[in-house]
Amino acid sequence: MILFGGDPHGDFRPFIRAVETYAPQAAILLGDLDLERSLDEELSAILEKTEVWFIPGNHDCDRDCWYDNLFGSKLGDRNLHNRVVEIDGKRVAGLGGIFREKIWRPPIKPRFRSRKDLLHYCRKEERWRGDIPRKHHASIFWQEYEALWEKRADILVTHEAPSCHRYGFRELDELAEALGVKKVFHGHHHEQYSATICKGKIAVHGVAKAGVSDEYGNVLIPGKRDKQYRDNLA
Repeated sequence: MILFGGDPHGDFRPFIRAVETYAPQAAILLGDLDLERSLDEELSAILEKTEVWFIPGNHDCDRDCWYDNLFGSKLGDRNLHNRVVEIDGKRVAGLGGIFREKIWRPPIKPRFRSRKDLLHYCRKEERWRGDIPRKHHASIFWQEYEALWEKRADILVTHEAPSCHRYGFRELDELAEALGVKKVFHGHHHEQYSATICKGKIAVHGVAKAGVSDEYGNVLIPGKRDKQYRDNLA
């Protein structure tokens, strides 16, 4: 069994409790971890009980320490972004980060198709550690999105939402269909819901802030309903 954890934003207690209660083969975090210490330290209580995987969210690149505590942790190689990995017998594809107008925000065509294109454009003072600006390490580039089209998977995990969400993107529907997946799990919007895309062929499960769902979309731990979520419901 695989569990899916919604954006923790620094609170990993529900994720840890779900692993200890349900003993999954693997557990995947859907971005926005906001780590004040390294991921392996934060989750040390469960690392011998399950495989931990993640995709980055937009906030994981807001601060140097959040970036380093995720990508520089001992679990840094568990990043599913732009990969397909077999986990508990299922092929799981990952696309982390968000669409940004500066880079690519559909339906507008990409301004920069790759990280290399952006780096070439950046002035020296705009670069971070000699590379693209830090926040764009959590931006979706066309080249990475396109590369996934050549792969096959059973499950797609994203930070952004497909078109079934009111703030979602049809481009993620198209990617899911190209991959041949049957299920999509996403975070970012802090909302727990289930829907379908591609004429009902693909199930989509949004996982709420700090919530946890199983691979069938069942809610194991309800997420937090923050003010933004309540305002969206009004």
